[in-house]
Amino acid sequence: MCLILFGYRIDPNRPLIVAANRDEFHGRAATQANFWPDNGNVLAGRDEVAGGTWLGCTRSGRFAALTNFSHPDDPEAPRSRGSLVQDFLVGDDEAEHYAHHLTGSKYAGFNLLLFDGQTLVCTSNRSTTEVLTPGYYGLSNAELGAAWPKCIQGSINLERWVEQGFEHNDLVAMLKDGAVPADDQLPQRGRPIEMERRVAPCFIIGDEYGTRASSVLEVGTERITFSEQSYVAGGKATGQVRYELDLVR
Repeated sequence: MCLILFGYRIDPNRPLIVAANRDEFHGRAATQANFWPDNGNVLAGRDEVAGGTWLGCTRSGRFAALTNFSHPDDPEAPRSRGSLVQDFLVGDDEAEHYAHHLTGSKYAGFNLLLFDGQTLVCTSNRSTTEVLTPGYYGLSNAELGAAWPKCIQGSINLERWVEQGFEHNDLVAMLKDGAVPADDQLPQRGRPIEMERRVAPCFIIGDEYGTRASSVLEVGTERITFSEQSYVAGGKATGQVRYELDLVR
């Protein structure tokens, strides 16, 4: 994932609301979100290159998602970061326990969100581990709370939708914001300004690299609603899948 917007315990009927975009090279093969044939409790997409997944949930309301933590000098790592999400979803560790027992050195830079149904944790091998309090958040390819325009504006937009009342697909449409911030608002990562402009929008359009999927998850007190809208090169929408299921306690 390259942008995760989420509201945590801001609605008494929905402890967690997530709207996220996955940005990736269009040539990297992946399977759209579905219940895994080898573990029918897990609902997530799958990376067909390295295995694992970028975002998913379970029938019991567990949730995990990750973003890469950008650093130009990050070395190659022995394990795929997608295994971090997968291992949490197929296991039963509490979020804090899982976060504190990770061996972060095995992976390139990451941010990882973990929700066990009770507690939401954000952990990173390039930043800190934090048990989150109720509120609206935006997470991209830097530490949680970094003043990136798409994180700031995205979390503001999510709050507006939640406060005025929304239909599920309203959040899917919200994620297709292609506005490019002014140059003086762009992250300073030592990269060419042209590159920063290309990846600055919430929704990235490109022939080789861009937004591949928009995911929206509502974890309610009784039900879960999850959807994923897929995109191909040029930002063209392809199929959308949507699941509504009773929460299994």
